[in-house]
Amino acid sequence: MTNPFTPQDLYLHRKVTEVACAPDGSWIAAAVRSIRRQEDDAISNIWAVSPSGDPARQLTFGTGTENAPRWSPDSTQLAFISNRGGTNQVYVLPLAGGEARQVGGFEGAVSDLRWMPDGRSLVVACAVSVDPDWRGARPAGRKPKTAGVQPQVAWKLPYKSDGVGYTLKREIHLFLLELGSGEQRQLTDGAFDVLAFDISPDGRELAYTRTRSGRFGHRCDLWLAGVDGSGARQCTRDFATVMSPAWSPDGGRVAFCATGEEGDAQTGLHVLDVAGGRSRRLGDENLQVSDPLSVRWGEDGRHLLCTLQSRGRHQVARVPVDGGDAKVLCAGDRQFSAFSAGGGLLAYAVDHPSLPSEVHLCDCDGGVERQVSDFNPWWKDRTSILAESWQFEVPDGKGGTETIEGWLLRAEGAVGPMPLLNDVHGGPAAYALLDFDTNVFWQVLCSKGWAVLALNAVGSASYGREFCDRLSGHWGEYDLPQHLSAIRQLKKEGICDERIAVAGKSYGGYLSAWSIGHCAQFRAAVVMAPVGNIETHYGTSDGGYYADPYYMGTRDRFQRELARQLSPLHCVEKATTPTLFMQGADDERCPKCQSEELFVSLMRAGDTPTELVLYPEQDHHFLGEGAPSVREDAATRIVDWLVAHIDREPQPLRQEDDTATAQST
Repeated sequence: MTNPFTPQDLYLHRKVTEVACAPDGSWIAAAVRSIRRQEDDAISNIWAVSPSGDPARQLTFGTGTENAPRWSPDSTQLAFISNRGGTNQVYVLPLAGGEARQVGGFEGAVSDLRWMPDGRSLVVACAVSVDPDWRGARPAGRKPKTAGVQPQVAWKLPYKSDGVGYTLKREIHLFLLELGSGEQRQLTDGAFDVLAFDISPDGRELAYTRTRSGRFGHRCDLWLAGVDGSGARQCTRDFATVMSPAWSPDGGRVAFCATGEEGDAQTGLHVLDVAGGRSRRLGDENLQVSDPLSVRWGEDGRHLLCTLQSRGRHQVARVPVDGGDAKVLCAGDRQFSAFSAGGGLLAYAVDHPSLPSEVHLCDCDGGVERQVSDFNPWWKDRTSILAESWQFEVPDGKGGTETIEGWLLRAEGAVGPMPLLNDVHGGPAAYALLDFDTNVFWQVLCSKGWAVLALNAVGSASYGREFCDRLSGHWGEYDLPQHLSAIRQLKKEGICDERIAVAGKSYGGYLSAWSIGHCAQFRAAVVMAPVGNIETHYGTSDGGYYADPYYMGTRDRFQRELARQLSPLHCVEKATTPTLFMQGADDERCPKCQSEELFVSLMRAGDTPTELVLYPEQDHHFLGEGAPSVREDAATRIVDWLVAHIDREPQPLRQEDDTATAQST
């Protein structure tokens, strides 16, 4: 006898967020996030997972966050980042036994680390305090203000970031940390942030990506320097974003991921020839890396291992660097939350609606795949969820039709017709994500006899550049008809009936809000962290000033008239669908004003049931990464709102004169 999923199951779920294969293949280090219900927080510990499938061994027992496990070159020690002392610092643990010890002590929070090849020191990325009034300068003998008023001066863009807040009072730089003495030496300096880095195999050079100095700092480039920071030189200039550099075994090349234009979310794979200074792309424009952190060199230096995104799925692939097609080593109807290669193994954590988060392994050629952890045994006692890939014939926005895909979720053995939630993914240049932490309400609804459709409509990434880019300048106009067409097909095939609801977050919130102002067939809606008014989003979002022109298809400038035309705010007063708005109060990606404008306008337009829920101290990722009590509350409210309104007969859209009358009363 199984039990139905409930929102409270999020307290049981353990999420594998990182994996790292030991160089000798003896162990896989896994960072595993779990929840402390009484403390209302999430903690992360490091575990050692055996390739043989023997029970995992917990290595750290802190009550904070411990992540970024990094093996020493000889596989005998693990370095990791922990906030057990209050801020993120570097710790080293001998695998043979003994306690982890803190190495050094940094003033700011450590964000990443790498071992030097000799195993005697580490290169560490760490936050450094600066005074925003310096405006990037380096006044001799001056230190940042420590008391009194500290205004948040904005002298360049961006000046804030979702989940962080105001950013111009700190920079992120590289340090060399001696393992024995704990001595540290700063390697980079300037009005920029180091975002990612790697060390050459001979230990003589650094490759790192850093933001630009000056008026606009959202672009970042690849730089090379001596390991002491000397001789820094910029190696790329034509990319909008460069990520995750990785040195080849012979030190002659650096692989990296990059996006071409500001706002573009599709990531290509590139290789820089160090001696010649030129970079080239591997594969065509449709070869897209799903996780830049996954890129690893093969031992022979002739190919790269990484995870690719393809048709809403993730696959492990071997990509030759000197020409030829990528070879898929491991694939399936699933996604990965983490990946690592080393010691002749490929390790990955799987995301799938029917499966809990666990570590899986296969050999370096993709063979002998197996699950080697069991962090979530409770999952076996829950309703079995069937997640199927469905195809739909839909209008392509150009007068023709095309075939698109989506995930259809139901309780195993359930038969229709049943109520359906049309869940719209974010992005829009993304795809339906399958992780349990964000979508626990999917399993809950399926346990209650619902179906869930997670469609990858036009604009979705991983289906080719043309399919993704076609939505630019046509938000809502091209993709809403595809959603409605897919729903009609499910009705015709007896999967669902007329009880249809819509929900989504971020761009999914946008399309949900757009939907209720353009059609009346949804009986309930949940709009989360939306783009509601593109014109105000441009100036209030942490990345709106460069992302919105890209997505409007007007890359060189922001066209306010088009932004108004495509904004849900200008049609929401016609809506008669009961709508719940949900928002993190500290969201800087889609600030709370986006939900507030929509909520107030709908509230004043008539008597349509509507509520706004703001979660204090929560950012854009409140649904999947917020405080556990917030996540439980959000999942519960979503389910309760949908169930409460799904049997209500839909009302026709409100006419403009009806709206004017309602506002005057």
